[in-house]
Amino acid sequence: MAPVSQDTAQPTEAELAVADELGAQLVRFMRAMARAKSQVAKRGPDGIERAAYAILFTLVHDGPQRTSRLAESLHSDISTISRQSSSLVQHGLVERTADPEDGRACLLAPTDEGLRVFEENRRLRGHWLATLLADWPDEERRTLTRLIDRLNTGIENFDPQQFSTTEGDNA
Repeated sequence: MAPVSQDTAQPTEAELAVADELGAQLVRFMRAMARAKSQVAKRGPDGIERAAYAILFTLVHDGPQRTSRLAESLHSDISTISRQSSSLVQHGLVERTADPEDGRACLLAPTDEGLRVFEENRRLRGHWLATLLADWPDEERRTLTRLIDRLNTGIENFDPQQFSTTEGDNA
């Protein structure tokens, strides 16, 4: 989807109505996910805060990186990332290594145990989702996955600098 700007056509009333319904469904989805997460213990089976798994996930998927880059990519405060990554280091899931570009700085990287824990959590998440979608036809599950991927890509590529609304609108 192209960004909305002064140069492009503004959304129609019908498009805005669909967007409003999607927005309501996304809020509902986020609340349901928050409720599901709160029903699981605050700490995972390995004694790690659930929030720290986002760091482990990022390190596994994006490779070793500095705390500052993690904070930026996770949209979190550097002190929070530092505290959570220290916990991951203490539990042997993440290790600190010298940054080859700047020996004074360190990179965080998953350990073998961190990779094992990541894979176990991935397996549990997959089992949970498969159970939730068990009564969906295969084609609908594939369509949902494709559409969420498309939405995520659009969100990741969205440039808020190019976004503007019509007079009087506040997004």
